Amino acid sequence: MFVGLIDYLDSVKKRDPAPRSRWEVLLYPGVLALGLHRLAHWLFEARLYFLARLVNHFSRFLTAIDIHPGAKIGRYFFIDHGFTVIGETAEIGDWVTIYQCVTLGGTNPTNGKAGKRHPTINDYAIIGSGAQVIGPITVGERARIGANAVVTDDVPDGATMIGMKARSTLVPAEEWLREFIPYGTPCDEPCEDQTIGGKRRTDALEAEMAALRAEVEALKAAQSDEPRRSGTGS
Repeated sequence: MFVGLIDYLDSVKKRDPAPRSRWEVLLYPGVLALGLHRLAHWLFEARLYFLARLVNHFSRFLTAIDIHPGAKIGRYFFIDHGFTVIGETAEIGDWVTIYQCVTLGGTNPTNGKAGKRHPTINDYAIIGSGAQVIGPITVGERARIGANAVVTDDVPDGATMIGMKARSTLVPAEEWLREFIPYGTPCDEPCEDQTIGGKRRTDALEAEMAALRAEVEALKAAQSDEPRRSGTGS
């Protein structure tokens, strides 16, 4: 158990250069919240729901991080800073990193019955600050969710999602294979894939611009010819 804790603290230090020692990492709200969640989840699995919720509320009071006791979380999970919400049926893999103000939220079932309502986050995914990942969707392995993105559809492995509603961008292989990208957002933004629909719109705009230029040239020619006609008539 002690060796496992040391490994976890070292995994946090690999992703955050700020702490000077493992003792500092122990004071991180995300680390405290995860430790208390392990206890709350154990109580939840034992059907001691009230006690599980009690630990959950105590953890939220201390850390400003709300992780439902039912959420399933893998190894080396790291929440950098706080104000994060993780729903009951969320599933999180190994080496996942989440930054502040992220919501792994659920949809509201129209039949009022509980079910899989929250996202599944696969191994090595990174979710940037302020991102909202909503519904029973899957975020692929090594995917990156950019800051303030809103994601409501499945995310392919290795994709980088940006915007509201988030859209996929092309990511070079060397970016996809990198061990870790802070905040899930590359500093040099990758080129966006130009879809067939986008190309058609671009072609239509270019054709419209060409037609407008032709009309302007025709008007200029007509205006230059008008003084000549006036002079000939006199």
